[in-house]
Amino acid sequence: MNCCSPAAETVTRSEATRDGVPAREEILLASPIVSESLRQTELSVPSIHCGGCIRAIEGALNRLDGVIEARVNLTTRRVTVRWRTGAGVPPLTETLAELGYQAHLAEPVTDRSDKTLAELVRALAVSGFAAANIMALSVAVWSGAGEETRSIFHWLSALIALPALVYSGRVFYRSAWTALRHGRTNMDVPISIGVLLAFGMSLYDTLHHGPHAYFDASVMLLFFLLVGRTLDHLMREKARAAIKGLARLAPRGAMVERADGTLSYLPITDIEPGMTVLLAAGERVPVDARVQAGTSDLDCSLVSGESAPRPVTPGDAIEAGTLNLTGPLRLGATAAAKDSFLAEMVRLMAAAEAGRTGYRRIADRAAQLYAPAVHMTAFLSFLGWAAASGDIHRAVTIAVAVLIITCPCALGLAVPIVQVVAARRLFEHGIMVKDGTGLERLAEVDTVVFDKTGTLTLGRPILRNHDRSAAADLALAAALAAHSRHPYARALVDAHVGCGPAAVTFDRIAERPGCGIEAVSPAGTFRLGRADWALRNPGAMAIALEGPSSILSKDGELVATFTFDDPVRPDARETITALKRRGLAVEILSGDHAAAVERLARDIDIEHFKAGMLPREKADHLAALAAVRRKVLMVGDGLNDAPALAAAHVSMAPSSGADVGRNAADFVFLRDSLGAVPLALAVARRANRLVHQNFALAVLYNAIALPFAVAGFVTPLVAALAMSTSSILVVANALRLNLDTRAQQRPAAERKRTGRQEAPALGVPG
Repeated sequence: MNCCSPAAETVTRSEATRDGVPAREEILLASPIVSESLRQTELSVPSIHCGGCIRAIEGALNRLDGVIEARVNLTTRRVTVRWRTGAGVPPLTETLAELGYQAHLAEPVTDRSDKTLAELVRALAVSGFAAANIMALSVAVWSGAGEETRSIFHWLSALIALPALVYSGRVFYRSAWTALRHGRTNMDVPISIGVLLAFGMSLYDTLHHGPHAYFDASVMLLFFLLVGRTLDHLMREKARAAIKGLARLAPRGAMVERADGTLSYLPITDIEPGMTVLLAAGERVPVDARVQAGTSDLDCSLVSGESAPRPVTPGDAIEAGTLNLTGPLRLGATAAAKDSFLAEMVRLMAAAEAGRTGYRRIADRAAQLYAPAVHMTAFLSFLGWAAASGDIHRAVTIAVAVLIITCPCALGLAVPIVQVVAARRLFEHGIMVKDGTGLERLAEVDTVVFDKTGTLTLGRPILRNHDRSAAADLALAAALAAHSRHPYARALVDAHVGCGPAAVTFDRIAERPGCGIEAVSPAGTFRLGRADWALRNPGAMAIALEGPSSILSKDGELVATFTFDDPVRPDARETITALKRRGLAVEILSGDHAAAVERLARDIDIEHFKAGMLPREKADHLAALAAVRRKVLMVGDGLNDAPALAAAHVSMAPSSGADVGRNAADFVFLRDSLGAVPLALAVARRANRLVHQNFALAVLYNAIALPFAVAGFVTPLVAALAMSTSSILVVANALRLNLDTRAQQRPAAERKRTGRQEAPALGVPG
């Protein structure tokens, strides 16, 4: 069976892979069909690092014949291309190679270590060590050391600087050389030229016993630049954890029963519709399927977000990624792994991540004009001084000073340093920042959307009441419940803590998957679970049950009814009031049934809510809000919320939520109070103002310093010191966030001392 399009015939074996670049045949085989005439290719391009890269790649690929859409994901450094099958495979990798980007087919998400981060940290350590030692040697030189001592110190500085510049500077040299080789420029070009010219001039002066050398300037320049790039990389890489966590929910394979009755374990990719899959208790469903035999309880929080297990019986449809809790099942596969519910969720999250690449920082937009302007200024300074003085050495020295003094260190630190300070302040209040860019997006929100279970509520069922007050009933139910891991069973056991033992001893206890627990004793047969299973005649009892419940029966007759509740988080109503006071719209999106959602919305004063929503429907609703220019903060916790969290403008999740939900969110709050939401909003808005102030400081610094450098009043060393001073000013301005938040928290502390009860952080001004 051949699933390839007719275009496959145009690809021959002669197009073998060369130099690690995938051939078109490989690209065709690795590109799934997304519609009748469209295929989608995922390419990994590790050298993408800024907005200029995104514009160049998307522009070039979108111009290719047959390409419908090309989108770059800066976070994962991947390129997604959709192309028509009738025109043959477009020259994707060849086009990227012409631009200077090495590309290969994207591999499935794995837990490989971050090689880029490791390289940045090593380069930062080497440059920092070299800068500290060269600066120590420079103190003696600039303090008036004799000619021989000065010459020795210059040579020692050169020996320290050379390996540091070669090793640490390659981060910038590679990018600059790639851009120049393909007729482009970027911010790394003037950086590389300034560093290399400063080193070359210093080496020339050292060889000729000159009084000055600027090894310290070149190495210090690299150090500050690497600080900014490392911080930026750390913040951005955290966003990748979401898709990894969701992909781990898919088992590697499953036990399949063949037509002749033999059993074999097949990889998940080899399971096809129509195959019979045997699923044991405790295993995850590998593909979308229908139950052929067996009964069990499934953890379907991936689908609905609700913690209550769902009983399944023959004929029920189940989704890939859900967890089989209590009994073995025989399943008939209804979809391949690539078409399953779990695969759809992964695609939704990947699409949402790619959508974020439309967000551009001010620094990336400035990069388009920065490099040409600096090049032109330095070149004109060189020409002017060479013509005016005839001293080529002095002209080159002034040009180097111009390049160094206009180095974008302050610009590069403007965003990440504020993100780091804000992340620290939020962490002190139990809020973890997963994605630094989320701070800027959080400052823009005008709508807050909450999930219900586990977000507005704690997601932990507790016993609300039962129809008889006798402690003996609860003790009896807890004795049965101790033999199950069902959430309601755990709630019964927790409610019984500290009470006496049950008056009845059991000869045999068994859990009936999808039904409940059955125990046999001399006093009779006891059942704890669903009413239609526990009672002999449930209809005649006319039991009016509100919300989730369990029935305790003896020989089919009602003994007690236990109802459960999911408690609302502390300060939920106060949080909603605080958000509305700031002018924010508030909604609830939940997979729970309408009655429960409506009751909660009424209790905490939220007018707009939607119930019974699947993951795609949540993501679609957020997309609809975005289409009318709403900036949405999504607060959710469940597996089913992950695509919505990724699709929202910015997102938060409680630490009690599922791993995938926490990984998909930009922020995670560690405490039960929802007061974390308005507090994070306040800090984000303040941080956003500080970022813009930092950009203004960086621009003002260049406006003041550049004329002095062009006029020849600045040496390369003074230029490096001025550049460092501008970076320190940016850092100091970012640290003001600590003072601001502490001042805002003082009134809350005073209220606490006077005994007034008020939710912390709800009154922090935004």
